[in-house]
Amino acid sequence: MSIKLKKLIIILLLTFIVLNLNFIPTALATDTVNAEKIFSVQCAGCHINGSNIVRRGKNLKLKALKKYHMDSIEAISSIVTNGKNNMPAYEDRLSKQEIQDLSAYVLKQAEKGWR
Repeated sequence: MSIKLKKLIIILLLTFIVLNLNFIPTALATDTVNAEKIFSVQCAGCHINGSNIVRRGKNLKLKALKKYHMDSIEAISSIVTNGKNNMPAYEDRLSKQEIQDLSAYVLKQAEKGWR
């Protein structure tokens, strides 16, 4: 096999991989239906529609998430897992995957304005 043919095959394979990665939905690993149910049962009591009935400024709206550096799945997962102040920890109530799904759901809802 010639060097030119090997290079062409490598380029085609890389192009195929890159194109496939671009079309994978970002929520592929996220169970959004389950996350919405978890939010309704575990979170909506205090955070209905992204608000906060306990501390108004500490809501789940994008502006507040950014202000408090909570605008990533990792940051949201951390506070859901460990809790903070009035926010209880859910480490013993939810699996790691459920916490990841829930965190992705919260961030997505915040980006959509909780509509």
